[in-house]
Amino acid sequence: MITGKRLVISALVLALVQIGFLSWIIAGRAAILRNGKEVLLKIEPVDPRDLLRGDYIILGYEISRIPVKMIANIPPDKFSSDDTVIVVRLKKGADNYWQPTTAWFGKAPTTATADEADISGHVAEGWDLRSKEATIAPDYGIERFYLPEGEGMAIQNDMRVRSFGIRLALAGDGTAQIKALVDGDKTLFEEPLY
Repeated sequence: MITGKRLVISALVLALVQIGFLSWIIAGRAAILRNGKEVLLKIEPVDPRDLLRGDYIILGYEISRIPVKMIANIPPDKFSSDDTVIVVRLKKGADNYWQPTTAWFGKAPTTATADEADISGHVAEGWDLRSKEATIAPDYGIERFYLPEGEGMAIQNDMRVRSFGIRLALAGDGTAQIKALVDGDKTLFEEPLY
């Protein structure tokens, strides 16, 4: 039987492990926001409200639909059979928005130059990669942005008449974090580090 003192020590150790794990996750996200390479993507909104979580916008990007012909290393007669990592190389355009130039399953074979950046995502199973005319829809973890209550519908309506963007921070391994929602040159909402 566990004595009262042992029970308290066990509970404290468990609490410290949980706090340490949560702190590690938060510090990793903050490090990407603080030190990551900044890119700007043009967004395509979908829906502004979740009854349980509040206002948000679901975001689509040009990189949300990758043509199969853009992927450089597809074996013949290939289906995506599991949660496959995809790396998409981005290049800054004349309008300051970044566009995809090429993609790879797994790891990029070359390092991005100064005017390029790599974003890493996942492709779920079931995509037919045999047709060069097909597209796939990677998940980058940046497809939803929460807003202060009451702001979602107004921003959603504005997005239908003019271009908005998302400023991202990219870690060296391609992990992306949303840094800010922008309307032209104006920053509407910025994510805090912590």
